[in-house]
Amino acid sequence: MKEEIIVSGRMNPMVDPNLQIWHWQIPLYLFLGGMAAGILCIAAVYFIRGRENDYRTAVRLTPFLAPVLLVLGLLALFFDLRHKLYFWQLYTNIRLQSPMSWGAWTLMVITPVSFIWCALHMQDLFPNWDWKYKWLKALESFFNKYKKTLAWIMLIYGIILGIYTGILLSAFNARPLWNTSILGPLFLASGISAGAAATLLLSKNIEERRQFARIDLIMIGIELFLIVHMFMGFLASTQVQIDAVRMFLGGQYTASFWVFVIFLGLLIPALLEIMELKKYHIPAIIPAVMVLFGSLMLRFIIVYAGQMSRWLY
Repeated sequence: MKEEIIVSGRMNPMVDPNLQIWHWQIPLYLFLGGMAAGILCIAAVYFIRGRENDYRTAVRLTPFLAPVLLVLGLLALFFDLRHKLYFWQLYTNIRLQSPMSWGAWTLMVITPVSFIWCALHMQDLFPNWDWKYKWLKALESFFNKYKKTLAWIMLIYGIILGIYTGILLSAFNARPLWNTSILGPLFLASGISAGAAATLLLSKNIEERRQFARIDLIMIGIELFLIVHMFMGFLASTQVQIDAVRMFLGGQYTASFWVFVIFLGLLIPALLEIMELKKYHIPAIIPAVMVLFGSLMLRFIIVYAGQMSRWLY
């Protein structure tokens, strides 16, 4: 009996079994975009609730990070594009069934809104700031008049952006690890946690720092709940999803996920924040930096591990 040799292009390591086509630019963008979304959502909520004077750092100062984060995230996306000169084609149509179309138009709205919000608070960052031109002062007066409406737009699109960073992955049905609706809420909670951590780093008001330590603790609890729920859902699902989640339960991503995300990024900062709330003196920079590191590692690990998960043939 003559053997036949089957030649398949699927064994290309860039195609199958490891779809390693998304590199550091994508998880970096997911982190920066999620953090910006969290910062803007927090600022909008406290302004709408009329607590701007109580939490001035969160409403007036921390949002200055948001446009910087968004621009850096967009640059990371741009560097990832193979055909960079055609990025504008995303804005020539709206495809409701495409997560990338949703993301492109969401960024088109939230980025200028973040710049406008910062422009309204320039005197908080630069006390002697003055708009030299009358038309700029007129614009400032206009947006101040409708500032609450601007805050609502910022809140709605901030939530969409935070969830979108997870939906961008979950829409890829061919990658079992990403094929879960939990990634959207998980990345939103992680982004809000990162936004709270940013305020912890910048605020000099003890009461404000304690408030955002509480918020961060709530977000950490939600993240842990969603991670456990995601793992339980995978373990009760098909064999390919069981194999996917086993990468974190004894597989190649076990050490990195549990050390960098769970322990260093969630549990230890939560313990330090509890100690801070119990009146122990804990430098705010320590839990805040750990939360930001854990949020970044969550995206990197999910993106890279997801590209290694595959359907059986």
